[in-house]
Amino acid sequence: MDLSVDKADTPRLEPQRQPHLTQMCGSEVLFRDRYKIMRTLGRGGFGVTFLAEDMALPSHPLCVIKQLCPKVNNPVVLKRACQRFEREAKILSQLGSHAQIPRLLDYFQVEDEFYLVQEYVRGGTLAREIKRHGVMSEGQVKRFLLEILPVLEYIHQNQVIHRDIKPPNIIRCQDDGRLVLIDFGAVKEQFIRETTNTQRGATTHFVGTLGFAPPEQLALRPSYASDIFALGVTCLYLLTGKPPMEFDYDVTTGEVRWQEYVDISEYFSKILEKMLRISPRDRYQSAGEVLRVLELEPYLDNLADCLVSQPRPLSAEEEMPSGYLSPIVRTAIAIRRWRNHLKLRERMKPKDEVDQGTEWLIKSRRIS
Repeated sequence: MDLSVDKADTPRLEPQRQPHLTQMCGSEVLFRDRYKIMRTLGRGGFGVTFLAEDMALPSHPLCVIKQLCPKVNNPVVLKRACQRFEREAKILSQLGSHAQIPRLLDYFQVEDEFYLVQEYVRGGTLAREIKRHGVMSEGQVKRFLLEILPVLEYIHQNQVIHRDIKPPNIIRCQDDGRLVLIDFGAVKEQFIRETTNTQRGATTHFVGTLGFAPPEQLALRPSYASDIFALGVTCLYLLTGKPPMEFDYDVTTGEVRWQEYVDISEYFSKILEKMLRISPRDRYQSAGEVLRVLELEPYLDNLADCLVSQPRPLSAEEEMPSGYLSPIVRTAIAIRRWRNHLKLRERMKPKDEVDQGTEWLIKSRRIS
């Protein structure tokens, strides 16, 4: 598995000091008498990520060690950062109960550096997948959204904003093909905020990736809708293979000009347009909202039939489709089945009964 992040896709600042774990890569020396450091997976302005073996367990399972390196010498600020780190680590531990989020196995502090130990997900990122196999079709991108949106909804329900959704942070698990969301920027943002606040003021630190992050996140005011925007940009990458910085922008509105590069249905185009609105108020406000709109599309004709006087004929034995269906879709199908059942009953009435009814209607009109 290759978890490395391309520099072109992920603009980051290089750390100012070389972590000592780098020198331990490939050696027999164990970190904390437990972890054998295999190699570096990635690095950024907040620290370095390593692949390691947990030698304390019988099977020596692989794990990921994330080293956060604060650049601060103030003991008061460092203590505050430590408290923040513990709170955020507990949040990650809670989120890790989801099958599509890596489990937090351990967290600790060594001197003035902080470490997270997480489950290693064997597989490849969507960024690598696109580079090796080419772009996705509209149907494939819709399936991607239907799988990743429930994860995002779960995260937001736990009052966490991911802040760094992009193809390199989504892994397709090699074992079962499920998508796994990694590298939460929430911990970095809160952790860095504490380490950079001094008595003279705060230094602004943007957490995220340029091009994937919306304007309000660049202004340090992210919301749940910020993750929706980043997910929309991720869809553009999956459809076109183009990094976000290669798209043009409308000079008047600031909107991304992506329509000419894709060949998708009008319905899906409108969904992407709303996900990518510059103003967060104009976007979908939750992952669940996007999910419901996507789930509704296959049943638009069904719902339309319930609103017209002459619906197209359907089999009275129509079965409820398998899998999850929203309440709106279930109601629409139930209405159609009921209406077709009535039609079937009308067709199955004996001819003399129909003739008697018609004769009675004619007589009643003559009398009136």
